[in-house]
Amino acid sequence: MMQCDFSASLPDGQARAAWLRSELNRHGHAYYVLDNPSIPDAEYDKLFSELQALEAAHPALITVDSPTHRVGGPPLPQFAQVTHSVPMLSLNNGFEEGDILAFDRRVKDGLQADQVNYAIDLKFDGLAINLRYENGVFVQAATRGDGATGEDVTANIRTIRSIPLRLRGTKVPTLIDVRGEVLMFKSDFSTLNARQRELGQKEFANPRNAAAGSLRQLDSRITAQRTLRFFSYGIGALEGSDLPESHSALLDWYADLGLPVCNERTVVKGADGLLHYFRNIGQSRMQLPYEIDGVVYKVNRFVEQKTLGFVSRAPRFALAHKFPAEEALTTVQDIEVQVGRTGAITPVARLAPVFVGGVTVTNATLHNEDEVARKDIRIGDTVIVRRAGDVIPEVVSFVPEQRPSDARKFLMPVSCPVCGSPIVKLEEEAIARCSGGWIKCPAQRKGGVMHFASRRALDIEGLGEQLIEQLVDKHAITTAADLYKLGFTSLAALERMANKSAQNVLDALEKSKATTLARFIYGLGIRHVGESTAKALAHHFGNLDALLVANEEQLLAVADVGPVVAHSIRQFFLDPLNVELVAQLRAAGLHWIEGPQRAPEIKPHSGKTFVLTGTLPTLTRDAAVEMIEAAGAKVAGSVSKKTSYVVAGEDAGSKLLKAQELGVAIIDEAGLLQLLRES
Repeated sequence: MMQCDFSASLPDGQARAAWLRSELNRHGHAYYVLDNPSIPDAEYDKLFSELQALEAAHPALITVDSPTHRVGGPPLPQFAQVTHSVPMLSLNNGFEEGDILAFDRRVKDGLQADQVNYAIDLKFDGLAINLRYENGVFVQAATRGDGATGEDVTANIRTIRSIPLRLRGTKVPTLIDVRGEVLMFKSDFSTLNARQRELGQKEFANPRNAAAGSLRQLDSRITAQRTLRFFSYGIGALEGSDLPESHSALLDWYADLGLPVCNERTVVKGADGLLHYFRNIGQSRMQLPYEIDGVVYKVNRFVEQKTLGFVSRAPRFALAHKFPAEEALTTVQDIEVQVGRTGAITPVARLAPVFVGGVTVTNATLHNEDEVARKDIRIGDTVIVRRAGDVIPEVVSFVPEQRPSDARKFLMPVSCPVCGSPIVKLEEEAIARCSGGWIKCPAQRKGGVMHFASRRALDIEGLGEQLIEQLVDKHAITTAADLYKLGFTSLAALERMANKSAQNVLDALEKSKATTLARFIYGLGIRHVGESTAKALAHHFGNLDALLVANEEQLLAVADVGPVVAHSIRQFFLDPLNVELVAQLRAAGLHWIEGPQRAPEIKPHSGKTFVLTGTLPTLTRDAAVEMIEAAGAKVAGSVSKKTSYVVAGEDAGSKLLKAQELGVAIIDEAGLLQLLRES
């Protein structure tokens, strides 16, 4: 968005400031009151920063209703209003390393110190809440609202199990206002949206909207059906107890009182410590069970915070360091379709280039035809694009007020854009597919070969997407079996392939011939057959020949194989082209250890089902799965009455709650190791 310099013209500045105030108030209402953001956070921050700069340059432009002098939005009229004893203020934001260095310099100057200790908390993407306790008993909860007055959400907060109704310990104050964040974990968000789909109701755009929408239900019974969490991170009023000397000590005290605090917090020295932590958490944020949009830096000692004080709407002693925007505005220039390895037709939005999530994005998935219709995305629309970490960019929604009059609806093509075969869509499926198969369709051919060469299949190093595209386009290969017929000369002649690179690929192909039956089955790319099912098939049948002739009844005897999967496997091996592919791969020298068809070996935990949730102290997920499967049990992705054990680690999510509801046995890593050791 263009930012103008109005420093030379006060009348122009007045007009711009009035427009900015109007826009910020409108978007603030959509975000804080309606829980339905109209623009991405990054766009709002740009407008806010511009208004701040204007008012700083021309104090005469400041008005009493300026968004820079208040926090959030007005409370909903349906809720009773609560006046905060101590205002709930917001924080100034930093985006670049220079912002952090400047913050540290201002703090050191204000304290006349050479180095300062900072407490670091995560910046959760939820809803700020004030909890009031009197004589240790929870009596009231209020949203931040406009910073001075919030909404009374006491009844709804009572439904959040992690929030204690009575504080514990011997150092309970007579009155305390605990500040923190109500949020929804990623796993709980997925569960909620799945339920919304089943009920035919509108899905939530993100966990923050889901948390806010759930907390602001007038019927607390609805809130109780949704899994919300809470983390404490601040304090308001306090009576009958001494304030701890530092922010870090405050959170330790909260933990002693039984209040939930996030374990991901620390204390560092100086700007170098701040930036080092920010880089590290940025690399691991995708593995966190909840969404964060940055971190919060606070001068650790409260006496130093008091010395620094406040400026306007925010404290001088704290700063929110935000990650690069994960949402941004851009326009849809066209909608085309891509063809996947199974023939799946995926609509893709071609976008005006936009920088989001740390990269420039020009394409974003629209998933399927039904999703395009549900979101009503049209060519020419201004849209919100989201990208988080390595996740494929997606179009979240369009901006209705910016839709041009000539915006065009997307029409699914009737034939494949790659091979011309008819596109078909079965009644029970949401995805349309090219009917040409890998023999007719080069796109499916490329996808199939890439899957075959992937790390969890045959793991052929050096055989990447660009090389496979060249090989298919030049008709050097038709199937994965043709990879093993490639020669040094043909490989070395390809673009960006030197002699050494060509030899490395040939060596990797030779190495891949010694594999396992499970990897081979998975590499064939049979629809609905993932790694777990491939392992189950290999274990059950023992050899490939038995699998090739197995009927659907025999396939249904395999653990984790249902009617849909059984039918898919049988249809795959009834196709002569697929049988010929298997024969050619075996003739090329692919081999594995196999034996006669056998009943599954009876092991100590045969027939039992384990579910893993949260982060285990020492075991990786893969290691835990391998140990459990070696004992004869299987690992499932969801909890049911048939689950034998739930292995819960740190930050366990909705699976743990489900296990508690169903009375399923819950063990930790130590319990798992003891169980396996005893058997």
